[in-house]
Amino acid sequence: MTAVLDTADAPATEAAPEHPVAAWPTRAGAFAVDVLVGMAVIATLAVSAWTTPWLGWLWWVFVSTAALTIVGMAVNRLLLPTITGWSLGRALFGIAVRTRDGAPVGVLRLAGRDLAHLADTAALFIGWLWPLWDRRHRTFADLLLRTEVHDVERPQRDVRRLTAIVLVVATLLCALAVGLSYLMVYRPERAVDTARQQIADQGPKIVEQLLSYDKESLQQDFSHAQSLTTDGYRDQLIAQQQVVQQAGATSNEYFAVSSAVLSASANQAAMLVAMQGQRGTDPKDLKFITATLRVDFEKSGDGQWKVANLIVLKRPLMNVPGH
Repeated sequence: MTAVLDTADAPATEAAPEHPVAAWPTRAGAFAVDVLVGMAVIATLAVSAWTTPWLGWLWWVFVSTAALTIVGMAVNRLLLPTITGWSLGRALFGIAVRTRDGAPVGVLRLAGRDLAHLADTAALFIGWLWPLWDRRHRTFADLLLRTEVHDVERPQRDVRRLTAIVLVVATLLCALAVGLSYLMVYRPERAVDTARQQIADQGPKIVEQLLSYDKESLQQDFSHAQSLTTDGYRDQLIAQQQVVQQAGATSNEYFAVSSAVLSASANQAAMLVAMQGQRGTDPKDLKFITATLRVDFEKSGDGQWKVANLIVLKRPLMNVPGH
């Protein structure tokens, strides 16, 4: 007698379906859209804010825009996937964060996963490369939160145009931040540095020409000195020159022996100048002069520095040779 085993009713053991996991390049592309673009904007705004005077209006613009960018990234990365099933980058590349059995992941788990990405970074970025050899293409964050990234069908709405708009807006924000920093901070600071250097080089020479004159070319020297002053100071200089003429002018030659810039802006500056010189041409009557001056300068419309005021801090001392 032959025994026949009936296996028709035997329960079949079926393995859980394997959901297709996303490739590393696809995940990297989605991460670049969702995170790296926003991080580039935040980094640019942070550097711009750091170079801006503390708590100035432009500083607040940079900080507020960076904060809004962070909020936008959080909404896209955490909230939208629970509402629409997608973040922008994941929709573009047709991937989604899921559990092993393909179930959607909630906000808290997504937030914990993004926080756990710190472990991927802290491990010398090895965690970000782990999907290259992991069988299920998981990062350290995926291993900790028991998540996977699956290939899924893309949404019906074409998100390529929206992605392009986001990239253009991000590029414009970075360019605008850099442009504002240059116009409002770097350019004025550069102008001040340039003005300080110009005054350090030109200021002593201007004062020498202003105070020096020769008896043989008195009117020509006086006219040249007047051209070195602003309209506001010229009348005062002319009055001083008239006093010199009435007293019987003689040659007067000054040399700047030391100088220091006290302050400088793009169009104004002040400096101290120590002067030495000689008065007269006859060796028997020659007198040596020393004086200390504070000189204020203003830049004219044609970019030339002019003397706006001159204050004698130490009256001229004259020494006669042989006395």
